[in-house]
Amino acid sequence: MTSVAALRVSRVTGSDSLNLALLKDAITGLSASAKSLSPKWLYDERGSALFEQITGLTEYYPTRTETGILQHHAHRLAGLVPDGGALVELGSGASVKTRLLLDAATHLDAYVPVDISSEFLHRTSDDLRGRYPNLEIVPVVGDFSQPLDLPESVMDHPKVGFFSGSTIGNLEPEAARMLLQSASDWSNVQGFILGVDLVKDPEELVAAYDDSKGVTAKFIANILIRLNREVRANFDPAAFSYEARWNVELARIDMLLISTRKQTVNLPSVRIDFEAGEPIHVSASRKYTPDSLAAMVGSAGWKLDHNLMDAKSRFAVAFLSPSEELCEAVEIRQRQRLPSRRTTVAHGKRK
Repeated sequence: MTSVAALRVSRVTGSDSLNLALLKDAITGLSASAKSLSPKWLYDERGSALFEQITGLTEYYPTRTETGILQHHAHRLAGLVPDGGALVELGSGASVKTRLLLDAATHLDAYVPVDISSEFLHRTSDDLRGRYPNLEIVPVVGDFSQPLDLPESVMDHPKVGFFSGSTIGNLEPEAARMLLQSASDWSNVQGFILGVDLVKDPEELVAAYDDSKGVTAKFIANILIRLNREVRANFDPAAFSYEARWNVELARIDMLLISTRKQTVNLPSVRIDFEAGEPIHVSASRKYTPDSLAAMVGSAGWKLDHNLMDAKSRFAVAFLSPSEELCEAVEIRQRQRLPSRRTTVAHGKRK
């Protein structure tokens, strides 16, 4: 049973607003009958680095499979981005796969990487500026699960979203729909490139999320280390084991931290009691079929124009375009919200 007392904000130190959001999320999730933590808090600097290690593991097929699709179809996808456009990437990480598109889309004016890890994002952006000196790189530190305020410098550019790595599968179906619907509200949005992992053999799926080197286990457990550091929790990471499970009913991999003993963990003003064997649900990765993907994007108002898959149909890179109904709805919303706004932005072509 969990005892929750009044939250005293003064006990939170460091980056107050971010730490308070982390603490509030943790209290909400860990106070529920089925304990959970939001996966967005996995991506501090250490977590982002661990995830980059995961993408290179033998068992983790999604990155290399998606990379193969992007390599094969880079020029085709780049051709779907308008001249002078901006590519807006959600959860950009190290922007490794993005470079395949940037290399092919020499007509782009701007790249807007969006990531929650500030240090990692700015370090990556500095590296990209060296590689693409004529491309405007405009990093945005933010939570892509919330509506984004895109920079004024790219407001008038035609935009294409990019959400790779099947991160859409980490979201609940309603959250995934809302994210795509939110992207449709960007000014002058022309399309969206979406990476999606597909349903396949459960053994292959579990192995991808519970690797033999234990990197994924460290990545998931890092959320406990972050809570200890940033909100003064007292988790003992050694008292939790990691497990990945295939949830056939929901077509997803569940990533769990299992309490190995009966224990109590303290957060500011909150005591969390665990029974032996009690799980914390930290992350999920939903897998799609072509039909369920089309239904999901359709519910958000997009059309599935292209669905590019590898030879074994393990992964898909989909290109979405706004439906006619979506275009009309966006135009109405923008007229109502910004009835007299006129923005002029001087932009130079990438050479």
